[in-house]
Amino acid sequence: MRRRGLLLLGGAAAATLGAALWLAPREAPPPPAGRPAFPGLLDRLGTAARVEVTRPGHQVTLRRDGATWRIAERAGWPARPARLRETFTALAELRLLEPRAPDPRNGTGEEGTRLRVLDAQGAALADLTLGVRRGATQHLRLAGEAGAWLAEGGVAAEPDPNLWLLRELADLPAARLRRVEVRRAGEPALAIQRPGVVDAPLVIIAPRDPPRPDGVALEELGRAFEALTLAEVRRADAIPGEALGESRFLFTDGLAIRAWARRAGDELWLELRAEGDAEAAALNALWAGWGFAFPAWRERQFIPRLEDLLEP
Repeated sequence: MRRRGLLLLGGAAAATLGAALWLAPREAPPPPAGRPAFPGLLDRLGTAARVEVTRPGHQVTLRRDGATWRIAERAGWPARPARLRETFTALAELRLLEPRAPDPRNGTGEEGTRLRVLDAQGAALADLTLGVRRGATQHLRLAGEAGAWLAEGGVAAEPDPNLWLLRELADLPAARLRRVEVRRAGEPALAIQRPGVVDAPLVIIAPRDPPRPDGVALEELGRAFEALTLAEVRRADAIPGEALGESRFLFTDGLAIRAWARRAGDELWLELRAEGDAEAAALNALWAGWGFAFPAWRERQFIPRLEDLLEP
């Protein structure tokens, strides 16, 4: 009996201890370090209408146009959506850790990079000077404050319009290309075709029986619109240079693309227009009214001469 009583008492004590542990308030996780630089910003970014990044002598201005952000310094060409998302997310995640003194050495002086996010009425959703980043922290100065801060997180924003450009123009696999027709000023007309089966190599069919076709050059021609990215962009009526002629690329699924080419120094400028159904309409929605610059070597891809497609 004595042993049984001890067992019962031990069981009751264990149960009491277990209940106490279960009912005791759990220790809350530690709060994130610092406080948000812009409390509630993530919920208010839907009202953002303008982004300005400035540094003495440099500036980029982005304006919202429906679902598209456009670069004022590039005549309204679209900005990269991913770049905007990264910037907005980084701003919303900034947390202030320690006050610091403004200092040109950490980038928070008057020569620093200022970033402003404004709504349609011009009210600032975020306004700060971005300083030096070191690892997971960044120096910054909030607008209207004399002092600076060391913050957790970091924002990369440069006042160079070229760093914000949407560069991707098309990505059409080489296997889709069926035929290329080239009419270049002062040169005989060219026709290049992929005869027979889908994966057949491209061959020159006009002029007939050309000597020593270069298979590598023809393969490069076939990849003209594969992962196509621009180097620079201007309105079509501002394209510089000497007119070279026109090419027409015919793809599967009824898609055709016309390219009008100009040469300006070490750049090739193209105006592009697609023909066909919904796929062509989507390409023209981006291309219409614009001219695009590429390195000069791509002249052999977009508007080749016969000699460009022959072995040396």
